[in-house]
Amino acid sequence: MRLRLLLATIAAAALAIGLAVSLGTPSTGAAPVKLRGIHKIQHVIIIMQENRSFDSYFGTFPGADGLPKKRACIPDPKNHTCVRPYVDHHDSNAGGPHVNANSIADVNGGKMNGFVKEAELACKKAPCKTDVMGYHVQSDIPDYWAYAKNFVLDDHFFESDDSWSLPAHMEMVSAWTANCKTASPMSCKGTDSPNNRTAARPRPFAWTDLTWLLHIDHVSWGYYLDHGAQKNGTGSGVPTIWNPLPGFTDVKQDHQEGSIQSLSRFMTEARNGTLPAISWIVPEPADSEHPPALISRGQAYTTAIINAVMKSPDWDSSAIFLAWDDWGGFYDQVVPPAVDALGYGMRVPSIVISPYARRGFIDHQPLSSDSYLKFIEDDFLDSARLNPKTDGRPDPRPDVRESFAGSILGDFNFNQKPRAPMILSPCPKTTLIPKPPPGCNASVPLDFASWGDS
Repeated sequence: MRLRLLLATIAAAALAIGLAVSLGTPSTGAAPVKLRGIHKIQHVIIIMQENRSFDSYFGTFPGADGLPKKRACIPDPKNHTCVRPYVDHHDSNAGGPHVNANSIADVNGGKMNGFVKEAELACKKAPCKTDVMGYHVQSDIPDYWAYAKNFVLDDHFFESDDSWSLPAHMEMVSAWTANCKTASPMSCKGTDSPNNRTAARPRPFAWTDLTWLLHIDHVSWGYYLDHGAQKNGTGSGVPTIWNPLPGFTDVKQDHQEGSIQSLSRFMTEARNGTLPAISWIVPEPADSEHPPALISRGQAYTTAIINAVMKSPDWDSSAIFLAWDDWGGFYDQVVPPAVDALGYGMRVPSIVISPYARRGFIDHQPLSSDSYLKFIEDDFLDSARLNPKTDGRPDPRPDVRESFAGSILGDFNFNQKPRAPMILSPCPKTTLIPKPPPGCNASVPLDFASWGDS
């Protein structure tokens, strides 16, 4: 890889100084963040689930910036009252609308009080009932809480863009979201409401994604689809809005379409100890936790993937980043920071799982999926960035997102002995209602095509 072996020591020292100055020392009194040791991570696995706010899953997590004891009562205009956050044990939730306009209305200039009003937009006649103020507790999602308690919980992790799933998944692989007039990268213009790829225009995403840099430096990658790609917008498999890479012109240019695989391929590679350097994993709707999909099934799916990595010969050199793509209309009480015209969006859960992850640490610094890309670039690309001035494929993005993204390096202790796997039951005992069946493989009717703002 690009001078990595020769420059690793110099780069580590320089970045350690810079990061220590910019980030300071974590609140727990740990040593300043350093790049040294990052190359112990040879496999990064990003698991992206769907549509949950931080408070909806971890609002009562001890030590986290969650729901306060004195909780705001959010206006309910349809029913002429207000609603406070409440425990909701239901396995299937409805959530609320979650495109850019809804995000702006939910935040409401920093008041964070538009959630119920937005969720009631589709209600034609009172009384209207929504569940966007409901939140889940440890007994509902015990596996997720176990990962957070034993590894690292990022409690100020924000959706990279201020919008819905399609731009969130674009950001996850490219640190930008845009519409492009032609196949030229310079024809693209940033937007929180990008157009999806279609049969008539299968590769409309002309700006540069991370695979461009990975290909240049011969860094292996895979984008893994739960039951493959969805066909005709229905049935099993991953829909196009969660599977943007086939729409990027540089993926076609580099002849890298073969790196977009079924999840079964990932499970085989994990078992054989042949994982690529970078893995992105996205679910089909039934496994996604996207309302109304079942939480129990999504947790079982995610736990099975994490178990596969932990049982893999590659575990000792892996880092798993588990996150949710957007807030799904659910309440959160933290105002998103404004970093540029596209975001950040609402706060979502993020967990770092690795043999080198700090035990029981809560990272309070602002982070986003840009931080995941920054970690990958620091580890595998000698800190090269998706920067139009340096990456060899200029596009008109107005800023380099990774440059102001928080560093997730502080979530690791590369001096510690690699931690043993923590294998969990994919179907633990929960307080979800109705009670999940053995195997947690139940499903509810999902009309994905009608979700619209997914």
